[in-house]
Amino acid sequence: MFLLRDVNPLSLKLLNRIYRESRHHQVRQRAHFLILVSQGVKNQELMKIFKVSYKTMYNWLNRWESEAMLGLYNKPGRGRKQTFNSTQLAQIRDWVKSEPIQLKQAVQKIPQEWDITISTETIKRILKSFSRSLAPDADRCWRRARPNRIQGKTSTTLRITTTRRFWSDRFILLR
Repeated sequence: MFLLRDVNPLSLKLLNRIYRESRHHQVRQRAHFLILVSQGVKNQELMKIFKVSYKTMYNWLNRWESEAMLGLYNKPGRGRKQTFNSTQLAQIRDWVKSEPIQLKQAVQKIPQEWDITISTETIKRILKSFSRSLAPDADRCWRRARPNRIQGKTSTTLRITTTRRFWSDRFILLR
C-alpha cells in the first residue's frame, strides 16, 4: 500500500507517541497501521496483523490523506445514541435517591412517563455514571479486603470509598 502523502519525521514521531499513549484503542490501532505502512509492510501482512479487510485499510489511508492527524480519531455521532436526555437522567436520579433500595420502582415509572423500556441493569449503569452508590448510606461504602501481613503482624485493610468526592482512603487495623 502506498501513501500519496509521505509521513515526515515529525509526523512519524507524533504517530509513535499516539500509538504508545492514546487512551483510545482505535486511534492507537490506526497510528500503528500508518507507522507500519510508512515502513513498507505489505498489505497481506497488515490485514493479518490488524484483522481488518482491505476496504478498512483503504478507508484509514483515505482519512489520513484528507485529514492527517484528525483522521485517526472517530467522527462525532458514531456509536449508539443516548436513551435519555439530561432532564430525564436528572428525574431518574431523583427517583432513585428517594428509594435507593427499590430500583424496580424507578424501572416501572420510566415506561409510564416516557414510553421507554429498560432494565434494572440500565438504572445501575446510569447511577454509576453519576458516581452514586446503591447502598442505603449513599455517601460511604465499606468494603473489607483480604487480610494482610505487615511487619509480621496480621492486619485487615478496610477501605472507605466516598463516591461524591472521587477519593478513597485506606485504614489499617492491627490485631
